[in-house]
Amino acid sequence: MKKHSRIFIIAGLLALCGIAGSLVVANGALHIYIRPLPDDAVAQAVADAARAGWQAAEVTASDGVVLRGWLFTPYAANGAAVILLHGVGDTRKGVLNHAKYLLQAGFAVLAPDSRGHGASQGDYITYGVKEAGDVHAWGNWLFANRPVQRLYGMGESMGAAVILQSLATEPRLRAVVAECPFATFREVAYDRLSTPAFPPHFSLWPIIQIGYIYARMRYGVDLRLASPLPAVRATHVPVLLIHGTADTNIPCRNSEELHAANPAFTTLWLVPGATHVNALARDPERYIQRVTGWFRDRR
Repeated sequence: MKKHSRIFIIAGLLALCGIAGSLVVANGALHIYIRPLPDDAVAQAVADAARAGWQAAEVTASDGVVLRGWLFTPYAANGAAVILLHGVGDTRKGVLNHAKYLLQAGFAVLAPDSRGHGASQGDYITYGVKEAGDVHAWGNWLFANRPVQRLYGMGESMGAAVILQSLATEPRLRAVVAECPFATFREVAYDRLSTPAFPPHFSLWPIIQIGYIYARMRYGVDLRLASPLPAVRATHVPVLLIHGTADTNIPCRNSEELHAANPAFTTLWLVPGATHVNALARDPERYIQRVTGWFRDRR
């Protein structure tokens, strides 16, 4: 076999492997099967600990997907509500540690399961492309069903990226807290796929680009739009960005990039030594003071 023929065969095989890898990556990113049934005993325990009531909540998104969650209402309410969003592969139960101190500070807390997670419907997730509109649907539900005077948002990881993207879809937000968000889906995809042997912006570029194309053709989702950066750059809503300096899941440069895009309306708090969404456990007293103070000061 001639040398050039062998080269073409090897190149073709590598291309096929790259395409196959792209399809696996795209399907794996869009399908996160987290479907545990909601445990009402957990909700009751949180309500009892925080001197609050709770109820099941349900809303239908603009595309017909039914979303479900819990609404906690403190007995000594301050008229404000926080929409609290979990990360990818998690459910509403994963953020209830935040719900407790927010309730104790007088905030009502709406903790939904993101689409494709928990008890919410949805065959796939979109990292904010559709979820940002879901936040607006939940905002409408809150104002229609509760005496809410002020609306705030908080999220972890993917939930942080979603709440930031919702700055462009939910105009009633007064302030937002985002812990460990990604700046763009492309950047976090490079981070998740890269290894020391494969420089991310060289060998992975074709895989990610083909994955984008496949997601658009197969699911009608343009993952290039899953980016908090444009919404943060354009917002006049105060944003507190929290990120652990030891986060290897979504490196803290993502929050640094978001802060640099709009320093006038964002505040960056880097927590030394904290890993991914670990800042509360790292410094609980200061964390609670900063988050509750951030919302209280922005009426």
